[in-house]
Amino acid sequence: MAVRAQPATALDEDEHRLLGELRSLRRGLRSSHGRKSLGQLTLGQKIADAVAATMGSWTFIIIQSAILLVWIILNITAYVEKWDPYPFILLNLALSFQAAYAAPFIMMSQNRQQDIDRKAAEHDYQVNVKAELEIELLHQKIDELRQKEVLSLSESVRQLTELLRQSGIRPERAT
Repeated sequence: MAVRAQPATALDEDEHRLLGELRSLRRGLRSSHGRKSLGQLTLGQKIADAVAATMGSWTFIIIQSAILLVWIILNITAYVEKWDPYPFILLNLALSFQAAYAAPFIMMSQNRQQDIDRKAAEHDYQVNVKAELEIELLHQKIDELRQKEVLSLSESVRQLTELLRQSGIRPERAT
């Protein structure tokens, strides 16, 4: 039962070629990903990100809460002339106006972030495919080494058996 090993040079050349292609692809992805920074955003995207970042901060929430509290206290206590009596219709109008304009900005920012996340997931998939391919190549190398080792050991056993026969010593067989 003779087992033949593939020539190591052909496999090595294929591996080097494939890994070279994968590395150049990875470098291309890194450089193109690096170029898509904040400098390439449109004015609308920058505004949407700024509005979303501002309105999603604790500073904004605290300042707005303080303004609302002062507004309500001044109108309830009548310290200043009541410009917005109790149901606070003017305050409701201002908050509705703010929400109506803030929502589209926040949604634009979220959509852009969703696109960034999708591209990152695609990149992760490509990295996983590359890792899987490299692991497969390593398995092939290990299998080839194991096959060569078995062939070498078989040849050594054959040579030792032949030497023992020539010397007149009969090898014992394992049961």
